[in-house]
Amino acid sequence: MRRLLSFMLALPGAALAAPLASAPVATAVAPSPLQSLAQVIVGLGIVLALIVGGAALFKRLGGRLGAGQAGRMKLVSALMVGQRERVVIIEVGEEWLVLGVTAHAVNLLSRMPRTETPPGEVLAPADPFARFLKAAIDKTRKRPDTSSS
Repeated sequence: MRRLLSFMLALPGAALAAPLASAPVATAVAPSPLQSLAQVIVGLGIVLALIVGGAALFKRLGGRLGAGQAGRMKLVSALMVGQRERVVIIEVGEEWLVLGVTAHAVNLLSRMPRTETPPGEVLAPADPFARFLKAAIDKTRKRPDTSSS
């Protein structure tokens, strides 16, 4: 039984090997340098065409997708509080978002309903500490400088 099984498995391999042994061997012909250069130039042209076509498609579709978002969001005001830190007020729909922006993160500080106050005007502080701080700053600004006599 074992011999029969090994004979049956070896038979297809031997049948395939006989025609291959008698077949003439084809040698590979190297392309000429001009053909190689032409192939590289055509390949590069196809890649560049795909990049330019993709950029044009992205620009066309990106303009439509981004136009709706840009109309709903607007920068109201920005204040630098450090070298790389700032407080920004963004208008989104009918509310203002007060954001703290650093080099590494953007944090939501507060949400406020949108008001008609222009960005140049200073809004009145809402909480007692902010009122106290504003009064202290105003007091120091109004005090005459006594050191230069």
